[in-house]
Amino acid sequence: MSKTRLVETFTKLVQIDSVSRNEGAIHAYLHELFSTMGLEVTEDNSKEATGLGGNNIIATYYGKTNQEPLFFSCHTDTVTPGVGIEVVEKEGVLYSKGDTILGADDKAGIAILIEAMQRIQEENIATGNIEIVLSPGEEIGLLGASALDMHLIEADYGYVLDSAFEVGRVTIASPTLFMYDVTITGKAAHAGLEPEKGVSCVSILAEALKSIPIGRLDEKTTTNIGVIQGGEATNIVMDKMLVKGEVRAIDPKRADQLVAQMQGAFEEAAEKFGGQVAINVKKMATGFHIGDEEPVMQLFIQSAEKLGYEVIREISGGGSDANIFNTGGKTCVNFSIGYDKIHTTEELVVIDEMEKAVNLVIELLQQAPAKADSGDE
Repeated sequence: MSKTRLVETFTKLVQIDSVSRNEGAIHAYLHELFSTMGLEVTEDNSKEATGLGGNNIIATYYGKTNQEPLFFSCHTDTVTPGVGIEVVEKEGVLYSKGDTILGADDKAGIAILIEAMQRIQEENIATGNIEIVLSPGEEIGLLGASALDMHLIEADYGYVLDSAFEVGRVTIASPTLFMYDVTITGKAAHAGLEPEKGVSCVSILAEALKSIPIGRLDEKTTTNIGVIQGGEATNIVMDKMLVKGEVRAIDPKRADQLVAQMQGAFEEAAEKFGGQVAINVKKMATGFHIGDEEPVMQLFIQSAEKLGYEVIREISGGGSDANIFNTGGKTCVNFSIGYDKIHTTEELVVIDEMEKAVNLVIELLQQAPAKADSGDE
């Protein structure tokens, strides 16, 4: 494998700006690249609904063996500041110059898949069918993958390349995520002359918080209130307040219970003080938990161990496109590809880890089991 080529591919990808909702240029580039490599490239029509800069892309390589097909997925968008990225290499590690992110999240994953496909073709490595799924809008709510029709993917299971630290780590569980906002309505009054004639939103919030746990509740559950907005002056009893929070739990039933608890707390507090609340709850992701007995993990463990990589199972507090694939019936885990300090100007990726990830992708394809006999005569 050409380490130089891998770095050059990555550098080219991050130099194509693709901050969320502006993925058009990178999608055009990748569509053309995979077509030139001989893959069959298709796109859905999701950008009409999502408002993103591109559709979901599926690039399919038709293999020569009877092995089960596998899919591999990366997202194409980046966070800000992500315009004008310049790559600097220091002792085998890639950084940005320091005034932007690097974009290894998730263009390191895309570069790894490109290099793996180049090696498969150049070395005539026998595989089954390979599907590369590229989704926009991951960073702003998993929007692209959420709009993807999973029937467009042949494979029953696959891998997202979008996790930090050394290759061998694999995210086997990720939480159900609810985000909510609460609009509290009280009654204004002069805070110095007649506060008793008002209904304070602060009092309602304080009462509600007595019944809303905040922080890490256990190793698989967190909640948070991150935004509180309201008030116009210190001498006015606050009559409007906006509260925004979230609930994350690996156990979906636990997540549902905590959301219901939050809703009940605000409603009871508003009733006690004579105010009102309007609560809006949105489910952003459905959690998953993949055990070692699942084929996707059996294949991962077998392939990683054959390469001498230590398998480290992780439970994530965040979401990724893997949540969406699992919800859509495509069993999926998210494995690490060597990046770190994402979403900051100190973001980095280790070249040797990217190389290890290329080897892992190829090994997964080589070790993929044969298709089950359909029983047809």
